Amino acid sequence: MYKIFFKLVFSRMDPERAHHLAFRWIRLAVRVPVLRTFAAAALAPRFKELRTEALGLRMHGPFGLAAGFDKNAVAIDGMAMLGFDHVEIGTVTGEPQPGNPKKRLFRLVGDRALINRMGFNNDGSLAVAARLASRTPVFRTVVGVNIGKTKVVPEEEAVGDYVKSAERLAPHADYLVVNVSSPNTPGLRNLQATEALRPLLSAVREAADRAVTARRVPLLVKIAPDLADEDVDAVADLAVELGLDGIIATNTTIAREGLGLTSSPALVAETGGLSGAPLRARSLEVLRRLYARVGDRITLVGVGGIETAEDAWERILAGATLVQGYSAFIYEGPFWGRAIHKGLAARLRQSPYATLADAVGADVRKHA
Repeated sequence: MYKIFFKLVFSRMDPERAHHLAFRWIRLAVRVPVLRTFAAAALAPRFKELRTEALGLRMHGPFGLAAGFDKNAVAIDGMAMLGFDHVEIGTVTGEPQPGNPKKRLFRLVGDRALINRMGFNNDGSLAVAARLASRTPVFRTVVGVNIGKTKVVPEEEAVGDYVKSAERLAPHADYLVVNVSSPNTPGLRNLQATEALRPLLSAVREAADRAVTARRVPLLVKIAPDLADEDVDAVADLAVELGLDGIIATNTTIAREGLGLTSSPALVAETGGLSGAPLRARSLEVLRRLYARVGDRITLVGVGGIETAEDAWERILAGATLVQGYSAFIYEGPFWGRAIHKGLAARLRQSPYATLADAVGADVRKHA
């Protein structure tokens, strides 16, 4: 039914308008007690065998919503209702910003992909922190907060901008993510170079520790799939050196290889980050490389091109303790989370592994 609805309605709408419409429905549904109870029972089944411990946190399962969908922390319970075991909000910047001019979101339906050049449109760290502080959770879910650089802040002042966000948001985050890998903020990806990344991550770690003394907020970094292999290794080594808690692999790509057969050349030519199915192979490759480098010393989160339970299972075998999705949600609809969980539980039962944790990185270890 959703796919028919998508074809007849959503596919004819501007993608950003359709996003806001769907967002509104989700937020409305979670406010109605009977509706949200029914929806959660149907869409968010719990499988004991999928219970996951990561980053010192307990989750119903390993499957979460990637950053970018809920930029302003306005639909956390709605996304939990739809079956996401953790919800990563943001990217949130130090100051509020409108993002790039519209039109800035494009569907490549034939390629099951999206191109976005949103530009970190969000309400800013002060407003989002206040919203998180006043939130009364309906569902128990882990909330990650993804932070990035305000566009107008010069690159040489980026550390201060991230620190401002970390100080405001860390008290309300189950984990914190430093995003240095979006292609839509000029100069942002330069911060992935280890000589720039080391002082940035150290400063954010110190800021989070100052802001939250009762517990240690896990800190992760999100990297681009377009990094050269030696740079992936360098980030992995730096993460271990600094005692980082995790790496998210990967963000969107600026590459366009393999597109154009089913999507129009005009769409393929749009600037911005490409997400969805075409990202699958490179994201998986980066994840495997990271796990081979760091093993179980830090938590790896696999994201990029995950559409099915088989895709999620493949990421787990490649080293991901947690997996995330976003683009496929647009095409699969509200039953996507249910399908991922049922499929993962079935694959675990059919596997030689007693627990999901036993499966993490098994393929990489097997071929080491």
